[in-house]
Amino acid sequence: MNPLKNLLFLLCFSIASLCFAQKQTITVKYSGSLSSDPDIEDGAKVFLRDKSQQVHFIHKGADVFCDKAIYYEDQDYLEAFSNVVMKQGDSINMTAKYVEYSGKTQMAFARGDVVLTEPQSVLTTDKLYYDRNRQLAYYDTKGKVVRDSSGTITSQIGRYYMAASKYQFTQDVVLVNPQYTLNTERLDFFTENGHAYLFGPSTIVGETSKVYCERGFYNTNNDIGHFQRNAKIDYDNRTVEGDSIYFDRNKSFASATNNITVTDTINKSIVRGHYAEVWRAKDSIFITKRALAITVQEKDSVYLHSDTLMVTGNAENRITRAYYNAKLYKSDLAGKSDSIHVNHKTGLTQMINLSRFSSTDAFATKRKPVLWNLGNQMTGDTIHVISNIETEQLDSLKVFNNAFLVNKDTLSEDGYNQIKGQRLIGLFRDNELYNVDIIKNAEVIYYSRNAENELVGINKSKSGSINIKIEEQAIEEIRLIQQIDGQLFPESQFPKSGKRFRGFDWRGEERPMSVEDLFKDDPPLILPKIKGLEDYVPPEEFIDDSVNERIEEAGKATPNKPNKAARNLPTQPSFPLPLKPKLEATDTIKKPSKGTLKEAIKVKEKTKDQ
Repeated sequence: MNPLKNLLFLLCFSIASLCFAQKQTITVKYSGSLSSDPDIEDGAKVFLRDKSQQVHFIHKGADVFCDKAIYYEDQDYLEAFSNVVMKQGDSINMTAKYVEYSGKTQMAFARGDVVLTEPQSVLTTDKLYYDRNRQLAYYDTKGKVVRDSSGTITSQIGRYYMAASKYQFTQDVVLVNPQYTLNTERLDFFTENGHAYLFGPSTIVGETSKVYCERGFYNTNNDIGHFQRNAKIDYDNRTVEGDSIYFDRNKSFASATNNITVTDTINKSIVRGHYAEVWRAKDSIFITKRALAITVQEKDSVYLHSDTLMVTGNAENRITRAYYNAKLYKSDLAGKSDSIHVNHKTGLTQMINLSRFSSTDAFATKRKPVLWNLGNQMTGDTIHVISNIETEQLDSLKVFNNAFLVNKDTLSEDGYNQIKGQRLIGLFRDNELYNVDIIKNAEVIYYSRNAENELVGINKSKSGSINIKIEEQAIEEIRLIQQIDGQLFPESQFPKSGKRFRGFDWRGEERPMSVEDLFKDDPPLILPKIKGLEDYVPPEEFIDDSVNERIEEAGKATPNKPNKAARNLPTQPSFPLPLKPKLEATDTIKKPSKGTLKEAIKVKEKTKDQ
């Protein structure tokens, strides 16, 4: 060949290649046949496959395969028919019955059995919009995403951000997994790690539990979640609520932080605090930071407060343990001790003085358990209170070692009826103490009055044991058994130094007179700040300003023809309606007037900030 011709050919080829590189229009790589059809549009080219392979087009790293195609060269616009496959690199593969693609805008529209496959998931829908420039796919006619380890996700509207491997599902979102079903208003899901972010009212329902929240995170790979905003978990007739809840499905474990309420409908109990751990398999609860346990009864609920509470065992063998500065309150009974142990099966409540806190200093008596019933104060090294679990009434009490009963004589300024001994056994009737036996080394100081409540004298006696009858909160009768000595003194002759027995400790100022009083000695409460997920931000519109600019620019080349790049765009707004309003927290806890669990839950607000 002539050298000059060779040079001209190479120059022309280089110029053509340069122009192609600048324009990068859609290019046919293979076709079985090529024709034109004036019935379609002047200048349109029709490509058909042959028996060996499909028509093949390329454009900026994307490949399109189909059985038939119409290419509008003047608008660089392609219509692909039948068994369409669109590939981008090795990671994105889309199949459909029909695809339109603009080389000017790099926007694609697919219709009919659309399947988008990426390494971790498969999306199927009826119609799909694809913006290659933003690497964003969008559907608004319901879609389904399958990810083997997470399950199947369906929604009315969905977006797939290819660079981030992220799906954003909105409106009627449902994730179905063999272990649970998740429903939410919006779900941001990352296919590479299985992380799911929940926005709006959301539920996760499994065979043994139900989770609710309005903001949340769930790791679908290892079944671990964090939930905020009206978060709660229901399982086995128990509900756990808190500002923030951590949940591990594999371990059947949950922990909660700030404003926690655990409601047990089987045992008619409520536990509150600001940090809790719940072990479902062990049927146990650990709760601290202003911990409060409420046993709901028909007529009068029992409130138990301490630094730390533990509730363990099933409904038939429930045990409640209160540690450190434990306090007990009901309308006719109150108490304090280092720790309190309640056996709900037997009705036994043990008030215990922890030995490691014992001291020989003058104030050590303040550590002893103390129990108040109406006008009577009882102290000792250990106190047992027994209730009838059937009638929910107080039955009896026992005070072991250094038993001391004090009843203030209300008609004198500083007079106290005092009875002490080694042990005390008391009996209740209608929740009022009516019979007391002091056993071994019994001593008594008693202000004796006649029927007109006039002081007859002050009785001071010693005996082997003493029996006391109490009526209407006043000592009615004292019987000295195996009396050693005793004397009735006129008040003027009673020695002032003898008005108090050794170990006398009137602690009436410590008595809780209400639920709120249980918390009055607690140190200031400082709760951690919970950041949680950011506030909900509506998803971006699929047809945004950048897309509109590209579409407008694509139509400038053929101003006298309809702009094909503007075909088949979403007609409805691509953003969802605002999320449903946040549910109002109407549940509260205070002293129930009637003992029903429902009423106890309603009134928790008053102690919520304690």
